[in-house]
Amino acid sequence: MWEEVQAPERTQHDARDFRSALGSFPTGVCLITTLAPEGRRVGLTANSFSSVSLEPPMVLWSLSRNASSAGVFRDAEYFAINVLAADDAALSAHFAQSAADKFAAFADRFSAGVAGVPVLHGAMASFECHSRQRYYGGDHIIVIGVVERYTHRDAAPLVFHRGKYGSL
Repeated sequence: MWEEVQAPERTQHDARDFRSALGSFPTGVCLITTLAPEGRRVGLTANSFSSVSLEPPMVLWSLSRNASSAGVFRDAEYFAINVLAADDAALSAHFAQSAADKFAAFADRFSAGVAGVPVLHGAMASFECHSRQRYYGGDHIIVIGVVERYTHRDAAPLVFHRGKYGSL
């Protein structure tokens, strides 16, 4: 039986310096999408995506509790994780900014997936998920979902490292 182990409190770190240290780890870039209760499409750029389980197929991602869409994603029953390809840097930058309708500029790139959640055409991979667990981890919300449907294709990934986009 596993017990939840709590790490002892440590000395405070400079937040900007800690963020720079985290930036040393190159990550893929994802576009996370969902629907607000009134049906409005909501999306944001994230690099906090990870697999959790193969059986059942589960993934996780996290977002800042201070994000303008945090409440929508926290309460959403379904969401999609769209892994971006190397030629999607402009799309990533666009969805990283605040805007009334982020989808308008890229309307032809999306279609309705499971439960109507926007899914990106041309993504390296898309995971359409049923949200199952949410946890608070410091200043972030960790969202775990069961993958109901996925697609993938062979392409070079969009990579984020030390505050800049790149590719492999």
